[in-house]
Amino acid sequence: MSPQGTVQPDDEPVLDKIKALSGWCIEEQRKRQKMTQDHLAKATGITDRWLREIEAGNPATSIDDHLRCAAAVGLATSYLLVLVIFMERKMIFPRELLLDDLPQIEERCVACIAEFSVASLARRLSAPMQSASPR
Repeated sequence: MSPQGTVQPDDEPVLDKIKALSGWCIEEQRKRQKMTQDHLAKATGITDRWLREIEAGNPATSIDDHLRCAAAVGLATSYLLVLVIFMERKMIFPRELLLDDLPQIEERCVACIAEFSVASLARRLSAPMQSASPR
Protein backbone atom coordinates (compact mmCIF):
# COMPACT_ATOMS: atom_id res chain seq x y z
CA MET A 1 0.00 0.00 0.00
CA SER A 2 1.40 3.36 -0.89
CA PRO A 3 1.79 6.12 1.70
CA GLN A 4 -0.51 8.37 -0.33
CA GLY A 5 -3.44 6.04 0.36
CA THR A 6 -4.04 4.89 -3.18
CA VAL A 7 -3.97 1.53 -4.85
CA GLN A 8 -0.88 1.45 -7.04
CA PRO A 9 -0.51 -1.04 -9.88
CA ASP A 10 2.41 -3.43 -9.41
CA ASP A 11 3.30 -7.11 -9.63
CA GLU A 12 1.54 -8.15 -6.40
CA PRO A 13 -1.37 -10.55 -7.11
CA VAL A 14 -4.68 -8.72 -7.42
CA LEU A 15 -6.39 -10.80 -4.75
CA ASP A 16 -3.62 -10.02 -2.25
CA LYS A 17 -4.03 -6.29 -2.91
CA ILE A 18 -7.79 -6.59 -2.56
CA LYS A 19 -7.43 -8.33 0.81
CA ALA A 20 -4.99 -5.67 2.01
CA LEU A 21 -7.34 -2.86 1.08
CA SER A 22 -10.38 -4.72 2.34
CA GLY A 23 -8.70 -5.21 5.70
CA TRP A 24 -7.96 -1.49 5.86
CA CYS A 25 -11.60 -0.66 5.04
CA ILE A 26 -12.92 -3.03 7.69
CA GLU A 27 -10.56 -1.65 10.32
CA GLU A 28 -11.36 1.97 9.49
CA GLN A 29 -15.10 1.37 9.48
CA ARG A 30 -14.86 -0.55 12.77
CA LYS A 31 -12.94 2.33 14.35
CA ARG A 32 -15.41 4.90 13.01
CA GLN A 33 -18.15 2.99 14.76
CA LYS A 34 -16.05 2.81 17.93
CA MET A 35 -16.31 -0.97 17.82
CA THR A 36 -13.58 -3.07 19.43
CA GLN A 37 -11.88 -5.92 17.66
CA ASP A 38 -13.26 -8.23 20.33
CA HIS A 39 -16.82 -7.09 19.63
CA LEU A 40 -16.45 -7.49 15.85
CA ALA A 41 -14.80 -10.88 16.21
CA LYS A 42 -17.64 -12.14 18.40
CA ALA A 43 -20.26 -10.65 16.06
CA THR A 44 -18.78 -12.54 13.11
CA GLY A 45 -17.85 -15.77 14.90
CA ILE A 46 -14.10 -15.49 14.37
CA THR A 47 -11.22 -15.13 16.80
CA ASP A 48 -9.59 -11.82 17.70
CA ARG A 49 -6.36 -13.09 16.18
CA TRP A 50 -8.04 -13.95 12.87
CA LEU A 51 -9.69 -10.51 12.80
CA ARG A 52 -6.26 -8.92 13.25
CA GLU A 53 -5.04 -10.98 10.27
CA ILE A 54 -8.03 -9.80 8.19
CA GLU A 55 -7.50 -6.15 9.13
CA ALA A 56 -3.79 -6.51 8.36
CA GLY A 57 -4.68 -7.79 4.88
CA ASN A 58 -3.01 -11.16 5.30
CA PRO A 59 -3.27 -12.98 1.93
CA ALA A 60 -4.11 -16.22 3.79
CA THR A 61 -7.45 -14.78 4.95
CA SER A 62 -10.61 -15.70 3.06
CA ILE A 63 -12.81 -13.36 1.08
CA ASP A 64 -15.78 -14.93 2.90
CA ASP A 65 -14.38 -13.70 6.21
CA HIS A 66 -13.74 -10.26 4.73
CA LEU A 67 -17.36 -10.09 3.54
CA ARG A 68 -18.71 -11.20 6.93
CA CYS A 69 -16.65 -8.56 8.72
CA ALA A 70 -17.58 -5.89 6.19
CA ALA A 71 -21.27 -6.65 6.64
CA ALA A 72 -20.91 -6.54 10.42
CA VAL A 73 -19.45 -3.01 10.29
CA GLY A 74 -21.97 -1.81 7.71
CA LEU A 75 -19.82 -1.80 4.58
CA ALA A 76 -21.66 -2.68 1.39
CA THR A 77 -20.07 -5.64 -0.36
CA SER A 78 -19.74 -3.52 -3.48
CA TYR A 79 -16.54 -2.08 -2.04
CA LEU A 80 -14.84 -5.29 -3.18
CA LEU A 81 -16.28 -4.99 -6.68
CA VAL A 82 -14.97 -1.45 -7.01
CA LEU A 83 -11.52 -2.66 -5.97
CA VAL A 84 -11.57 -5.55 -8.43
CA ILE A 85 -12.59 -3.33 -11.35
CA PHE A 86 -9.85 -0.80 -10.71
CA MET A 87 -7.10 -3.26 -9.85
CA GLU A 88 -7.71 -5.51 -12.84
CA ARG A 89 -7.25 -2.47 -15.04
CA LYS A 90 -4.14 -1.44 -13.09
CA MET A 91 -5.77 1.87 -12.23
CA ILE A 92 -5.16 3.97 -9.15
CA PHE A 93 -8.11 4.24 -6.76
CA PRO A 94 -8.17 6.46 -3.65
CA ARG A 95 -9.08 4.07 -0.85
CA GLU A 96 -10.79 6.76 1.23
CA LEU A 97 -13.60 6.83 -1.36
CA LEU A 98 -14.57 3.34 -0.24
CA LEU A 99 -15.59 4.69 3.14
CA ASP A 100 -16.96 8.12 2.38
CA ASP A 101 -18.46 8.07 -1.09
CA LEU A 102 -19.37 4.42 -1.66
CA PRO A 103 -23.16 4.89 -1.62
CA GLN A 104 -22.89 7.57 -4.30
CA ILE A 105 -20.42 5.48 -6.29
CA GLU A 106 -22.83 2.52 -6.12
CA GLU A 107 -25.76 4.64 -7.30
CA ARG A 108 -23.78 6.05 -10.23
CA CYS A 109 -22.51 2.59 -11.24
CA VAL A 110 -25.98 1.05 -11.12
CA ALA A 111 -27.43 3.98 -13.10
CA CYS A 112 -24.67 3.72 -15.69
CA ILE A 113 -25.15 -0.04 -16.11
CA ALA A 114 -28.93 0.38 -16.36
CA GLU A 115 -28.64 3.16 -18.97
CA PHE A 116 -26.17 1.13 -20.99
CA SER A 117 -28.36 -1.97 -20.84
CA VAL A 118 -31.51 -0.11 -21.89
CA ALA A 119 -29.70 1.62 -24.77
CA SER A 120 -28.18 -1.66 -25.91
CA LEU A 121 -31.55 -3.43 -25.78
CA ALA A 122 -33.20 -0.57 -27.69
CA ARG A 123 -30.54 -0.82 -30.42
CA ARG A 124 -31.04 -4.58 -30.74
CA LEU A 125 -34.82 -4.26 -30.87
CA SER A 126 -34.79 -1.47 -33.45
CA ALA A 127 -32.23 -3.14 -35.74
CA PRO A 128 -34.65 -5.77 -37.19
CA MET A 129 -37.33 -3.10 -37.67
CA GLN A 130 -34.96 -0.84 -39.60
CA SER A 131 -33.82 -3.62 -41.91
CA ALA A 132 -37.44 -4.71 -42.58
CA SER A 133 -38.71 -1.20 -43.43
CA PRO A 134 -38.84 -0.20 -47.13
CA ARG A 135 -36.35 2.38 -48.34
